[in-house]
Amino acid sequence: MPAFSPVFSNQLHELFRWRRDVRHFRCDPVPEPVLEGLLATACLAPSVGLSEPWRFVRVDDADRRAAVREDFSQCNADALADRAGTDAQRYARLKLAGLDDAPHHVAVLSHPDPVQGRGLGRATMPQTTTWSTVMAIHTFWLAATAAGVGVGWVSIINPARIKAILDVDPALELVAYLCVGYPDGHAPTPELERRGWEQRAPERREWVRR
Repeated sequence: MPAFSPVFSNQLHELFRWRRDVRHFRCDPVPEPVLEGLLATACLAPSVGLSEPWRFVRVDDADRRAAVREDFSQCNADALADRAGTDAQRYARLKLAGLDDAPHHVAVLSHPDPVQGRGLGRATMPQTTTWSTVMAIHTFWLAATAAGVGVGWVSIINPARIKAILDVDPALELVAYLCVGYPDGHAPTPELERRGWEQRAPERREWVRR
């Protein structure tokens, strides 16, 4: 087991603090070895029963990207229509995706019942395959941040339509659609906080004892 220095621990804390859901990207691509390395690092994430249920799909085709963008626009319009008054106005001002600018799109899917792992740990909590995939996404996100690469999670989409657009196994669960690229700027606080949408809740940091 390697010894991690206090300097590294402090830097790791800064990494957690500066990780952002990026929506503003530069258009220049991430070098292929860097992007492939980040995806490889994501696969070091823990998984239930060592099942490694995640499936990463790089979306490079322009027509597929355009179809994803259209689906986002429709879902976003529906979400706006469900809001009213000041809430709707605030929502309309938010930039909720970097689909147009990000040079790379990565869909992350999860196998709900992979052969690998032989079912260990899933009989009573089958959702652990999804949670394992989320761990891989978070690992990718932190590794990307450390490399100066931004990641944005697009969730205002219809999973069934996105899977059809990508022509993937319908049995797979779409967990995330990620925009990836170099951020166009950095900030010490999340964008939603800066725009007054929401604030962090300090009381959530307290431990609950039972």
